[in-house]
Amino acid sequence: MLFEQSFRDNVYLIRKNKIDCLKKAILVTYPDKFVIQEALGLAEAGGYEVAKLITQRYLSKAKYGMGSGKAEELKSTLKDLNADAILFDEKLRSVQIYNLAKLTGVEVINRERLILEIFNKRASSAEAKLQVQLAELRYEIPRAREKVRLAKMGEQPGFFGLGRYDVDDYYRMIKKRIAIITKKLKRVSKRRELYRFQRLRTNLPLISFAGYTGAGKTSLFNILVNERKDTDKGLFTTLTTTTRSLQLSGSRVLVSDTVGFISRLPPYMIEAFKATLEELTHANLVLLVIDASEPLENMIRKYQSCVSVLAELGVSPLNVLPIFNKFDLTNMDETEDKIKALGMVPQDVVITSAKTGFGIDALKSKISEMVYARVPTSLTSA
Repeated sequence: MLFEQSFRDNVYLIRKNKIDCLKKAILVTYPDKFVIQEALGLAEAGGYEVAKLITQRYLSKAKYGMGSGKAEELKSTLKDLNADAILFDEKLRSVQIYNLAKLTGVEVINRERLILEIFNKRASSAEAKLQVQLAELRYEIPRAREKVRLAKMGEQPGFFGLGRYDVDDYYRMIKKRIAIITKKLKRVSKRRELYRFQRLRTNLPLISFAGYTGAGKTSLFNILVNERKDTDKGLFTTLTTTTRSLQLSGSRVLVSDTVGFISRLPPYMIEAFKATLEELTHANLVLLVIDASEPLENMIRKYQSCVSVLAELGVSPLNVLPIFNKFDLTNMDETEDKIKALGMVPQDVVITSAKTGFGIDALKSKISEMVYARVPTSLTSA
């Protein structure tokens, strides 16, 4: 029991210190505009000031994730800039994180860990906090044995501030916590099933927002249902599903806002948020929000990521309505060109601006048409 309490207390302190202190960091990522932009967005959302950007074509080298020569250069750069951390925009094993941290003398945070930090920072409801805890534990479990091995060898003293514990005890501790949180989330899922059953009895259709993080889902949700949910420009502002009613042409529907997607999101994170994302599976219509103002290349990649996640969740393409949002930042000719580039036709999508209110009436009409007249739309993989 003391071990379990110590584990929770120390992890809480680590999280609190990471979240409350703005740190200067060096960001290591791939030489790709889309990847760089997303990595910078993650860094900002995590509370890091990027002092320098370093790009490498290969980030899976055995010892450091990067070549030894580049790692030495990184060490020198850290000293010159007096940076506090390294943000490594790729999945790293515990031993790679340890090697790079030992060489440079600063904290090393890989992509998965950074996303989890953002999730932890954004989580406000009890359900979201449980989902984040589950994702963190599932991130930890394949690394637990290696971390404890390093600690017992004396190579990672004070592991999590807990001292050196037997690997099996630590591993069992994580498994136990996963089982407890999973049970709690199952109870949440059962409550959702009850709500769905009640909704079916009232014959109220469910409309769910989906899309890449930062596309403007919550802004559209707010303007549709007259809500005031937080619409911070940072990534992953929404981690908890919110459902409100909307009056359409004399009939009422339910509208839900859900967590946003992102590229290279590990399956265990999707699984952890399954209780939230399952709203998409049961929706009569999914509103897939796309940022119309983005460069076409970025748009295609984000759209493909969204299509992939929706397919993994079992959402039928016939139940998806693409919405091109942020029209106030572009024009009609460019937007229609992008619509065609994604393999769609303008008649099958809705163009909106949550900022100006453009297209909101058209969106309501399209929702009514598709929900009550069951007129399908098309969703391709671009």
